[in-house]
Amino acid sequence: MAELTTLARPYAKAAFDFANSANTLDLWSEMLAQAGAVSSSAGINKLLGSPTLTTEQKGAAFIEICGDTLNEQAGNFIKILAENKRFELLPSISQLFEAFKAQKEKSVDVELQSAFELSTSVQEQLAKALSVKLDREVNVTGIVDKSLIGGVVIRAGDTVIDGSVKGHLAKLAEAMNS
Repeated sequence: MAELTTLARPYAKAAFDFANSANTLDLWSEMLAQAGAVSSSAGINKLLGSPTLTTEQKGAAFIEICGDTLNEQAGNFIKILAENKRFELLPSISQLFEAFKAQKEKSVDVELQSAFELSTSVQEQLAKALSVKLDREVNVTGIVDKSLIGGVVIRAGDTVIDGSVKGHLAKLAEAMNS
């Protein structure tokens, strides 16, 4: 996974820089998400792995499958990926692009897992506190996970704050076993 991210980063950065300069970040975000989804399908992987097709044919077939969701510049981007035999990087490119976009927009997607449904006022309070703590605009998604017993697990990118009863019990068990 780390290797794919390393290989995908220059492509994602190039796409981001182009989209940013053209003020089309949202459009590129959608196009890369669509291309990443298409490249992840089993049928397309079989087609792209075919030794009988040239890289130009693979690129053209991929663009045709995506249809009108790709503009001319995104089509050229796909052709470059085809020439370099890097279609498998598209999902990682899309994820990295989203990370670059979020960094620029100073926003972060936060997942709140709780044992029960949180009211909107509680979610707003948590979002406000996290916004101050992370110095970013926070987009909150609430998820119910009954296995947590109580409390909340907050995931913001690579940061995880485990305030759940289940997490505290696991830490207690680990401390008792050591």
